[in-house]
Amino acid sequence: MMTLELVSKNKASDGWQKQYTHTSATLGGCNMRFAIYLPPQAISGTAVPVLYWLSGLTCTDENFMQKAAAFKTAAELGIAIVAPDTSPRGEGVPDDENGSYDFGLGAGFYLNATQAPWSTHYHMYDYVVDELPKLIEANFPVTNQRAIAGHSMGGHGALTIALKNTDRYSSVSAFSPICHPVDCPWGVKAFSHYLGDDRKTWEEYDASLLLAQAKQAIPMRVDQGEADQFLAEQLKPEALEAAAKKAGHDLILNRHEGYDHSYYFISSFIDEHLRFHAQFLKG
Repeated sequence: MMTLELVSKNKASDGWQKQYTHTSATLGGCNMRFAIYLPPQAISGTAVPVLYWLSGLTCTDENFMQKAAAFKTAAELGIAIVAPDTSPRGEGVPDDENGSYDFGLGAGFYLNATQAPWSTHYHMYDYVVDELPKLIEANFPVTNQRAIAGHSMGGHGALTIALKNTDRYSSVSAFSPICHPVDCPWGVKAFSHYLGDDRKTWEEYDASLLLAQAKQAIPMRVDQGEADQFLAEQLKPEALEAAAKKAGHDLILNRHEGYDHSYYFISSFIDEHLRFHAQFLKG
């Protein structure tokens, strides 16, 4: 069993928000940090389901936990929340040589890199799908019922992971996700470095392409702000909408006038997302 080291803890809505570090074999021996919110039901001994939250570019485990205001409703519904970091980190982990925010540290894109030097550490897909849930389920009072959600790059990660693992997640939701990364600057930059020049390999991590070919449906909700500065060039929700229509799968896509890409947007609708997931976790 992996050793967990407690970094911090804060009581919230009669539950506990805690940060831990552990050594990740999946990520090449990196010392990784994650946050977990345990609702009061878990504190009293009842195993609860888990919502995995994947954050966006430049974020860590702390952004959602500190800014989303999700604990009150999570406590009411009896849902634990787990927020991993957005990339491997540590001495010896390669970063973008120009120090840009959209590639390297803080920008793992929730995929398994195949190209050197990234392939040694950048396996965030395997970390989120396999290593982290095993760690959580072995050490905390949770069930193996899982939902997944995320924001921006994390929305991309949540959608692709859920679509590729419909047997592992009851539902998926996203705020302002990168819906069609093979056709946007963020995605092209990351995929060309992590996965190489063969664009066929990129399709494995594109939510719109995966959804268009999906044989099995999964409950899916996406919320998008209409004043999002990245909407047209980077996010492209219309591609996801078209893919759902092509495949005949239901997609709840809510567009919100005036909202941008920030956590002000997420905190405004996170309660609705938690209730969306609860109906499937409980069912």
